[in-house]
Amino acid sequence: MKYPYKKFFYITSGTPESVSAAESLRKRYGETPAEEADALIVLGGDGVMLQALHDHMNQSRPIYGMNRGSVGFLMNEYHEDDLPKRVAAAHAETIRPLEMITESLECGTVKALAINEVSVLRQSYQAAKIRISIDDKVRLEELICDGLMVATPAGSTAYNLSAQGPILPLDSPLLALTPVSPFRPRRWRGALLPKSVTVRMDILEVEKRPVNAVADHTEVKSVTSVTVREDTQNSVTLLFDEEHTWDERILNEQFRY
Repeated sequence: MKYPYKKFFYITSGTPESVSAAESLRKRYGETPAEEADALIVLGGDGVMLQALHDHMNQSRPIYGMNRGSVGFLMNEYHEDDLPKRVAAAHAETIRPLEMITESLECGTVKALAINEVSVLRQSYQAAKIRISIDDKVRLEELICDGLMVATPAGSTAYNLSAQGPILPLDSPLLALTPVSPFRPRRWRGALLPKSVTVRMDILEVEKRPVNAVADHTEVKSVTSVTVREDTQNSVTLLFDEEHTWDERILNEQFRY
């Protein structure tokens, strides 16, 4: 049987384990330039996978990861055997990023994309004060907290989960709005939002309580407002082994103790 995936390009995190794995795979399956490859093979952890998703957005080549790092929620298990067969049989998931638009005292208007989440975080010892609007309607006049994030399903198991946010199936049409260490309102623990909404976070008392905004690897200092929405113009395809799909990982994570 012939498999449609024969030409691979390897991306490593630069660690000895990932570099050694890439060298071994090259010997077995060869390597093709990225622009000619059938699939991109990412070796490392979730950090290098996140960067690869950004670097290869809107390209026809899917991305298949194998874990050679410490955290690998976005990665498949590392096996060298039958790589073309594994990639061909993998389940494809389409991921769309968030678009972050910030207004900043230092940088003016800045735009960036986020696969995992867009977060605003206090810059000093002072807690942040944030007004939250959904589709131009104010939903929370003042949230006092260390930070606030809008997480995608792909990012719901990352920083969002650490902040006690909900885990979302990858195909769910939702975004998680999750506070970081909320102080007032004390009982507010966030919200689940339709992915079609636009979230605006206005920073109150900007000079006294400076706040930074982060979209994955992009940080903007001293923001006055942050607008977040799903970017429907950009996407990337991620491949998961059939026996260990994203849905299965989500279920395992929710029953882990």
